[in-house]
Amino acid sequence: LKSGIDVLVGTPGRIKDHIQNSKLELSSVKHVVLDEVDHMLDMGFAEQVEEILGFAYKKGSENNPQTLLFSATCPRWVYDVAKKYMKNEYNQIDLIGKKTQRTAMTVEHLAIQCRSSQRAGVLGDIIQVYSGSHGRTIVFCETKKEANELAMNASLKQDAQSLHGDIPQKQREITLKGFRNGVFEVLIATNVAARGLDIPEVDLVIQCSPPK
Repeated sequence: LKSGIDVLVGTPGRIKDHIQNSKLELSSVKHVVLDEVDHMLDMGFAEQVEEILGFAYKKGSENNPQTLLFSATCPRWVYDVAKKYMKNEYNQIDLIGKKTQRTAMTVEHLAIQCRSSQRAGVLGDIIQVYSGSHGRTIVFCETKKEANELAMNASLKQDAQSLHGDIPQKQREITLKGFRNGVFEVLIATNVAARGLDIPEVDLVIQCSPPK
């Protein structure tokens, strides 16, 4: 940072730390990108993001950075943020349109009711029926503990590994690479794997409980 950089990628908290410690100066920033803006602002980062942007934007100035907001969903407040930090003639590119409730036509959705004590056994059967011995399956759990317990459960006939926030980033990357390459068939994850992952040819996705 001290010798000067072209691109900075960071989380709001860490960027704010560097600004406050006088290690980062944003007055000459030319481009600002907020990725997953709906998720980021909804998780309570709004105040930090606004504070950071305040260092790079001057009200009414023509020299403010070019601003790009990427969002999987666009609630009303996302547009409010856009109006605040983008020029009046900003372009809005909507890839969904009015089809807000549409899901992929090639995906079948099933709901199965079972007791939590029977979950591992039912999961093992579902994976065997819908994904086979060599198909790829992602199972989403609410907690890290649940992910670990399911990954170790003997009811799953296929090789399984867990992925959650307590696992170091380097190990997460190794796990994801193994899953992509077919080293193991079942990835059991918390919502750490819910966004931004590109894993081709997944046969089955299971939510252990309705997603929140």
